[in-house]
Amino acid sequence: MASDQAGREAPPAPQQESPGAVQLKAVLLSPGYLKLLLLAALVGIPVSLVAFGFVVLEHQMQHWVWTSLPFELGFHQPPWWWPLPTLALAGVLIVPVLTRMPGKGGHLPVRGLGGPPVPPKALPSVVIAALVALPLGASLGPEAPLMALGGGLALLGVARAKREAQPKAAAIVGTAGSSAAIATIFGNPVIGCVMVLEAAGLGGPQLLLLVVPCLLASGVGALVFTGFGHWTGLDIGALTLQSVPRSEVPTAPDYLWGIPLAALIAVVVVAVQTLGWTTYDFTTRRTGAHIIACAVGVGVCTAAYALLTGRSPEEAALSGQETLSQLAANPQSWGVATLVLLALFKGLAYGICLGSLRGGPIFPAVTIGAALGIACAGLPGFGAAAGLSVGLAASGAAITGLPVTASLLAILLVGANARDAAPLMLVAAVVSFVVATKLRPKPSEQAPGPVQGPASAGADPGTAQT
Repeated sequence: MASDQAGREAPPAPQQESPGAVQLKAVLLSPGYLKLLLLAALVGIPVSLVAFGFVVLEHQMQHWVWTSLPFELGFHQPPWWWPLPTLALAGVLIVPVLTRMPGKGGHLPVRGLGGPPVPPKALPSVVIAALVALPLGASLGPEAPLMALGGGLALLGVARAKREAQPKAAAIVGTAGSSAAIATIFGNPVIGCVMVLEAAGLGGPQLLLLVVPCLLASGVGALVFTGFGHWTGLDIGALTLQSVPRSEVPTAPDYLWGIPLAALIAVVVVAVQTLGWTTYDFTTRRTGAHIIACAVGVGVCTAAYALLTGRSPEEAALSGQETLSQLAANPQSWGVATLVLLALFKGLAYGICLGSLRGGPIFPAVTIGAALGIACAGLPGFGAAAGLSVGLAASGAAITGLPVTASLLAILLVGANARDAAPLMLVAAVVSFVVATKLRPKPSEQAPGPVQGPASAGADPGTAQT
């Protein structure tokens, strides 16, 4: 009887989709959004080609200034005084770009990775400023100019009338262009995409509408970077670690030392940013002369490191990618005093660069964090692997304000150690993010003008049409 009743029961009503899901599905399948995806994929190809050329050119110029030229002059490594003329030259060359050209060389590094996509007319100043500052020794990375280059080129591919009629869709295309441009500079195309999405601060349907074109453009960009790298044999100098100390499952001492270390790294990063804002305020008066003075000051900091340690000034100059790789590959060869001096003088040089020159803020901060982490490796029960893990995650979270991106970057950098290192890295990233957020002055207290976050798209699901 019971079975007969069960058989006569009506089947469950199909679950209805929520209004938000229905709207999202309609937008995703709309002809306008599909055209936008096609545009993002097509834009990713030329953007990636130009970005590849920019990174290769910057890398080759840097190699000539810091390796080939000293060798031709009879030095096995750059002498301690080498940064003094190179940075002075950088200051002299960059002043006309920052004071006279449209766009003034792009965003100020101390403000983050940049705001909305750079208008195409500003791109020449962004490229020239980066190719002057970075190879000649500025303690900055290439990521911010790459994002500006990618976003600006993407907007260039969208007709001006269409940009003005549908600014939200143009912003999505520009953001996708930024993702394509930095597809492999972090060693993995997913990192740049996650960074753009986390920085956009979107959620729910809006997040999905932005993530699809960014993933598509990042994939195309990574394919172009990889293909041209193999075809030409040229190196782009992506942020990767060839060798890292072996990690083990985190123990109580790892957290005992790792948590305060993450907080300390956050304090150092915020102090460096504060120096950047002070430098920026200094350059607002008599801009040309003061920018040259700042560039010379950067040279003095890197030369002082080389003079005191007997090591190459290149370790305290530039983005820090090569230095980070050396730290991770052979941490035992670095004395604690050398690591502290590296963090001190690179931090000073980095802070001055943040407020005066042009480039990206992430790579030098990660190098400083790694140096401080490895300097603490001798603490009881800690070790170089744990110190490196905390340093990578904590510094990335403090400088970007993006703990998810910082954690992903750190986890991918340690490669095969990721499974064991990830728990400590996640804790370090959160601690550093919270401490840095607490200590960092409010934008209104830092400097006049709007403070730009790492990226912004501001997409509206209802306007994602082309």
